[in-house]
Amino acid sequence: MVKQEKELVEGVVTELLPNAMFRIERSDTGEEVIGFLSGKMRKFRIKVLVGDTVLMVVDPYGGKVRIERRQ
Repeated sequence: MVKQEKELVEGVVTELLPNAMFRIERSDTGEEVIGFLSGKMRKFRIKVLVGDTVLMVVDPYGGKVRIERRQ
């Protein structure tokens, strides 16, 4: 079974939400999506603040995005 490549999209955090969720504005389309931290970011306690540029993986079925990296 072949593992699919992750499509990383860039965005800017616009609002902090409860339960480590974030409102993020996508750089390519300008739409706002809800995102959550990936497991490694939670494990190593990497902080994400308003105004940070992040790389995220978009769920192919819609819904939420997973934040993979902060830049």
